[in-house]
Amino acid sequence: MNGYDRRTEPACPRLVARESPYTAVRVVDLDLDEPGELRSPGGPGPIEPDGRVLALARLHGHPLGVVTATGRPGDAAGLRQALVDAVHRELAGAVAGHRAADARELAARELADGELPGGDAAGARPCRLPRARVLRDPPAISVVVATRNRAGALRHCLDSLLRTGYPHLEVLVVDNAPADDSAEALVRGRYQGRVRYLREPVAGLARAHNRALAEATGRIIAFTDDDTLVDPEWPAAIAEAFAASDRIGCVTGLILPAELETRGQADLQRHGGYDKGFTARAWSLADPPCDPLFPFNAGRFGSGANMAFRTALLRRIGGFDPATGTGTAARGGDDLLGFFRTLVAGATLAYQPDAIVWHRPSRSRGALPAQAFGYGAGFGAFLAAAVANEPGMLPALARRLPRGVHYAATRRRGAAGPDGGWSGRLTLLEVQGLLYGPLGYLRSRYRTHRPPDGS
Repeated sequence: MNGYDRRTEPACPRLVARESPYTAVRVVDLDLDEPGELRSPGGPGPIEPDGRVLALARLHGHPLGVVTATGRPGDAAGLRQALVDAVHRELAGAVAGHRAADARELAARELADGELPGGDAAGARPCRLPRARVLRDPPAISVVVATRNRAGALRHCLDSLLRTGYPHLEVLVVDNAPADDSAEALVRGRYQGRVRYLREPVAGLARAHNRALAEATGRIIAFTDDDTLVDPEWPAAIAEAFAASDRIGCVTGLILPAELETRGQADLQRHGGYDKGFTARAWSLADPPCDPLFPFNAGRFGSGANMAFRTALLRRIGGFDPATGTGTAARGGDDLLGFFRTLVAGATLAYQPDAIVWHRPSRSRGALPAQAFGYGAGFGAFLAAAVANEPGMLPALARRLPRGVHYAATRRRGAAGPDGGWSGRLTLLEVQGLLYGPLGYLRSRYRTHRPPDGS
């Protein structure tokens, strides 16, 4: 077994419901192995929140789903118990399935002495064995964080990366067309000798990532954003996913909100969250899923804030198209194109929910229309870039394009209830973005390839 069928996907409750006035929701991390302790996203803790709480529920470190509860001030124990009860009530199938899989593997194995670190206690958790084996000789991982004028957020991200304690971790910060030297001062001061600083003077996320790709020394190169916090086991979970098969060329992971303090953050999460579920999956052209849009439905594979590649493969396919990504006229599409080209190159793309990144959504409610347009623009730019970079896939795209337009307009409506669906305006904005995306990509491509003197 490669671990990709260990868990069935639990029913995931809607993270936030619309109500007025909005009440802030505290996000926490709960493992059933330690039910008496709640932790903040990214690992710090223990904490004792009250009020409305959303908890990521885990068992043996593996994420099962999310649950909600409300606690009274001064009654931390009551809130913890309410969350545990909610897990056993709402995620009972996932809990039972995970424990049954552990029991089957434990019964089937004749574990040698020392097979699992930690003796008998660890021996009851065979789900941890693949990761334990990987960590005996862990591959070097280069982590890339592109940033621009957000030194405060960057500091929290880097702190979370260094807390992982992964033994062979290279951290590279790429300062992309910065307006000041705040990020450089932070890295060279607070993180001297632990984080490498690079500068890419031309704006564009793909350019920033390519700058790091040229410098990275790890066998695996992972990417996250400067407004994220990574889980303590994020690098190890990525390494475990790659170790499952030499055919895996790209790994993506679970992205959850780090905070839901404002109405704007709640709206962004409900309408445009990055959560891809709690079940591990894999895709390849050799074994395509029953999806008529595959492999052009790249948004379903993961997101750029939590992705990793075999470094050699990413270099072989030419890295990221510099005409795509945030900071260019294309507005996005760089991550989707990377996933697509990985599949076209014959590699497998794996989604590993154990590789968790916590994202801080924008606090501004006005960010939602721009995000809706951006989703469409990024997808449209990706489609244009897919043809430009892989012209042999044009016939396949032509057959799928009509359904692709319909998909872009309706993909989120079915995911929300009557009070949280996309409004007609947001749907229109996404379709407008989709139509703009190819034009934006062509404009960006022209600017990228024109002579320096503009002639």
